[in-house]
Amino acid sequence: MQRNDIYKALRRTGGISRFIVLCAVVWMQAYHAGGTERNDPSHPQKLAASEQRKSDYFFYEAIKLKNAEKYDAAYEMLNHCLAIDSTSSAVLFELSSLYMQMNRPEKAMTLLNKAVIYNPANFTYKFALASILFNLGMYGEAAETYEELVQANPDKMELNYYLAEALTQQGETGKAIETFDQLENAIGMNEPLSLKKYQLYMTLEQPDKAFGELEKLSDKYPGDARYPILIGDLYLDRNDTVRALEYYSKAFDIDPENPYYTVSMANHYEMTGNAEAAEQQIRLALVNEKLDIEIKVGILSRYIRQLQQLRKNTQAADSLFKTLLEQHPEEIELKLMYGALLSSQNKLEEARFQFQLATEMDPSLEQAWQQLLNLVMQTGDYESVVAICTKCCELFPGEPVYYLFMGVAYQQQQKYREALDTYEACIRIIPETNRPVLSDYYGQIGDVYFRMKERSKAFEAYEKALSYNEQNIVVLNNYSYYLSLAKQDLDKAEYMSAICVKAEPDNSTYLDTYAWIFFVKGNYMLAKIYIEKALDKDTENNAELFDHYGDILYMSGEKDRAHEQWLKAKQAGKNSETLERKIAEKTYIEAPKDEE
Repeated sequence: MQRNDIYKALRRTGGISRFIVLCAVVWMQAYHAGGTERNDPSHPQKLAASEQRKSDYFFYEAIKLKNAEKYDAAYEMLNHCLAIDSTSSAVLFELSSLYMQMNRPEKAMTLLNKAVIYNPANFTYKFALASILFNLGMYGEAAETYEELVQANPDKMELNYYLAEALTQQGETGKAIETFDQLENAIGMNEPLSLKKYQLYMTLEQPDKAFGELEKLSDKYPGDARYPILIGDLYLDRNDTVRALEYYSKAFDIDPENPYYTVSMANHYEMTGNAEAAEQQIRLALVNEKLDIEIKVGILSRYIRQLQQLRKNTQAADSLFKTLLEQHPEEIELKLMYGALLSSQNKLEEARFQFQLATEMDPSLEQAWQQLLNLVMQTGDYESVVAICTKCCELFPGEPVYYLFMGVAYQQQQKYREALDTYEACIRIIPETNRPVLSDYYGQIGDVYFRMKERSKAFEAYEKALSYNEQNIVVLNNYSYYLSLAKQDLDKAEYMSAICVKAEPDNSTYLDTYAWIFFVKGNYMLAKIYIEKALDKDTENNAELFDHYGDILYMSGEKDRAHEQWLKAKQAGKNSETLERKIAEKTYIEAPKDEE
């Protein structure tokens, strides 16, 4: 068997667990060395020679099937082997790995436990059992099994690490530290082990011993500034700014140009309230070519958030972005961040350029396309929206959001047939089980048909939308409003609109719809109550609300106030022949259908 074969088989599940990988690697070593338990005289079941040959044949056939990714057949073959020899550890082990792939760890553990019972000296089986016990949260049992492995394999010092991890999770912190000490004595002092022991001592509320572990590292490597910086950071995490500064000063004496010193000092200044000094350190860190780009991106993101929270001018960050982009021209994340900043500054064309660059550098990065699409949608460049969505539909097939944007863009251009074709194409790829999304798309189709003056088709589409989601608030609002304009099924319209108002009582659009339905039904008192609520919640100076208010006031007998509201509607941007006549003639005039 080749090494790549078993990795190929194991990757079928979309992710290789630590248990499976370790079992596979160690099993291969034992297999190639001929170390199966069949030659072990302690094997509890003795088979006749013919039965043994039959069992061996089926076992190796099962392994071939497994390597060929024919897992169902391998599973059946292994169970056939087990029927011949129920105490075969090799078969039990292989079956356990298949159960792990099926995400049935408890069953896998049961089989592994039997494999260990029938062959307790086999390292592979016992190590696999310990790993699965750990993954199942059975830390006490895992620790016992790792302890047995440590005692039986004193040359495998790495087992102490797994034992210590199990002891830690079990809550045996003191024993875990002792185990890490044994490992450290064998392989020498290193940063990961010292940090583990630091964390454990902190858990035991023994800070002196915790920091003592890190001090030993610092003493062992006196020319490395990373360790005093690390110790300083940990003191800073505990709000001990004085001790933190002591260690930062030691780090500066060792290496004044260490980029992480700058980052730590920025954090220190922030904690001590020296915002100006913190900002200066942040700027130094960001232009330091020795600092990792990932850390720079994190610092820059935090810096921008601080500027926004303090309501400072974010223009101060522009020069930093330009410097970083010169240092790291291939870093897409920087371009996306800079584009977002420029967008917040209303520099839309510059922001668009950054997002465009990101999509060209990595066309598979959906986040970049979405940011570009949102920005272009804001600018009203609907032709570009269609072009971007067309590209995204090719790159990300099956994603309905791009069809939605494309359809809306066609609607804004009054290309209603193209919008319908787009929505209908999307519906064909949306699974029938995705009912909320289907509801949204049929709602969009209804809106398009209404714009095309095909009311019956519009109302059919709305009914279809509500059959998929009867609580689709947007559809309920539009359907009820258009019914009121058509003066059809007004009771139904009132019922649907009431659902919207109950769901979002502060939504001025939904309140306006509710008011207008009452107006059409002749209930001017309720119409006036709800249109005034709508105006109170309106934040956009909506001309349609003023026009509706004027109509309601006129029919309520307040003709002078009605005239004032019609004038407001005109000032707010409404331009229609009916409104001009109402203002000129100072009387209510019902709008013709082609104006709706």
